[in-house]
Amino acid sequence: MAILWRGSLNVAYKTGRKFVVAIIGITVVLFGFVLIFTPGPAFVFIPLGLAILGLEFAWARRWLVYLKQRTMAVADQYQRTKKKQTEE
Repeated sequence: MAILWRGSLNVAYKTGRKFVVAIIGITVVLFGFVLIFTPGPAFVFIPLGLAILGLEFAWARRWLVYLKQRTMAVADQYQRTKKKQTEE
């Protein structure tokens, strides 16, 4: 009997954790989207929200990896353009 009760507590904990992580992560991402249109650091809050969601959801981890790759590509392109302009 105690083993079944402990198992149901484990399921409840996992479900509760997933729910709390989802609520907090979605709130942070939505706040980041609001900051796109208002003055603020949206580029900080959106990846932070995806990182929080990535604790429990694989799709959020994939989006975060994609976002990192795109950010690095844009930064590399900017550095190459800046270097080319200084050489001219």
